[in-house]
Amino acid sequence: MHHYVKFHGSQEKIEVGKILCVGRNYAAHAQELGNELPEFPIIFLKPASVLIQSGQNVVHPPYSTNLHHEIELVVLIGNEMKNVDEKKALKGIAGYGVGLDMTLRDLQNEQRAKGEPWTLAKCFDTSAVVSEFVSHTSVPNILKEDITLQVNGATRQNSSLSKMIFSPAAIISYISERLKLEPGDLIFTGTPEGVSRVVQGDKLQGNIGSHCFIETQIV
Repeated sequence: MHHYVKFHGSQEKIEVGKILCVGRNYAAHAQELGNELPEFPIIFLKPASVLIQSGQNVVHPPYSTNLHHEIELVVLIGNEMKNVDEKKALKGIAGYGVGLDMTLRDLQNEQRAKGEPWTLAKCFDTSAVVSEFVSHTSVPNILKEDITLQVNGATRQNSSLSKMIFSPAAIISYISERLKLEPGDLIFTGTPEGVSRVVQGDKLQGNIGSHCFIETQIV
């Protein structure tokens, strides 16, 4: 089964390769979870099989009691990139979207306490939700935009993308020195402060300025 993203106003489906995610990319979020600020981007992966589109439902796993929302800027890679600097990295971005990196916080905390990988806290079916994308050229400076998430109409997360510790270009450059990026790869660039628990029945709506919109329900 192929997993894809689309550009707003287009029916063309772009097959997704790998999904790379950045942890602790906003200082206030690192602080709210009691984590140190990273010296380099913290990178983890999600398989493409967990990806769903805005409008589809997030299925709450029965083995967790603390599912958290994390709203994020998502970057769609347009060119193959290896060992690129930040200038070339920017040119390799095809588009921007808004996404939800759903996280099983109870599993993550248990696994971290044991020094084990927290893969299964991040990688469960429907744990990555993405909006339609807008082209890189249509948003000259994405970092000037605000990112917001509402749960049942109440604002939970609201921040400026300018507060990122590592910019999208810096993240791409860093990853490309270690792992080749390919067209169709997605990068979730990290979440601002305000992450919290959601339960079955909750409705989530998020946006980046007036460019990207996302909605989902927990079932």
